[in-house]
Amino acid sequence: QVQLVESGGGLVQSGGSLRLACVASGLDHYSITWFRQAAGKEREGVSCIGGTSGMTDYADSVKGRFTISRDYAKSTVYLQMNSLKPEDTAVYYCAAEGAYGSSCSFHYYAMDYWGSGTLVTVSS
Repeated sequence: QVQLVESGGGLVQSGGSLRLACVASGLDHYSITWFRQAAGKEREGVSCIGGTSGMTDYADSVKGRFTISRDYAKSTVYLQMNSLKPEDTAVYYCAAEGAYGSSCSFHYYAMDYWGSGTLVTVSS
């Protein structure tokens, strides 16, 4: 059974922090990518981590503020978000892709599985 479930979203003031979690059951060898979609905006890749303790990558807009990590014992990928800005407000989705091995990508069209999203709202 394959399932991705996001959690950890909420309302936070500008400058605050949140940690998102993506439980990715049965997907230990898949890359995991966090996407976000703000109201009226296109979906964009935020951060990703490869399978088998592979590479990580970040969008330029979040470098130095967000950190992605993976706990294989819990089948969970985390996105620690610090120094949050109102521009980070969006629904955040995790997705899994099985063809990349230790690498990862922001190619939403190539994702094999998607979670349902968790809302992050950052107030001014």
